[in-house]
Amino acid sequence: MGDNLIDSLFIFMLACFIGFEVIRHVSPLLHTPLMSLTNALDAIAVIGAIVMVGERKSTFATVLGTIAIVAATSNVVGGFFITDRMLKMFKSSRPNK
Repeated sequence: MGDNLIDSLFIFMLACFIGFEVIRHVSPLLHTPLMSLTNALDAIAVIGAIVMVGERKSTFATVLGTIAIVAATSNVVGGFFITDRMLKMFKSSRPNK
């Protein structure tokens, strides 16, 4: 039990650090802080779901983990598409000289 708890805490701390770094390096012109926070939380959810599916404790947990991976990943990918669309809006429509 002690090793599993330490492993879980390590994964949680790593996910928190990565999420914080992702939020900190996003330009405020592209995302509001709330949108950045939700994308980081979805990334943490993806990591947690991957760990849950990898443990294969029960069929129910594996199915729920797979659904969580698909849902959170689609949200993260959607955030990237929105960011790409916003970047295209900031590009100049004038031809380059």
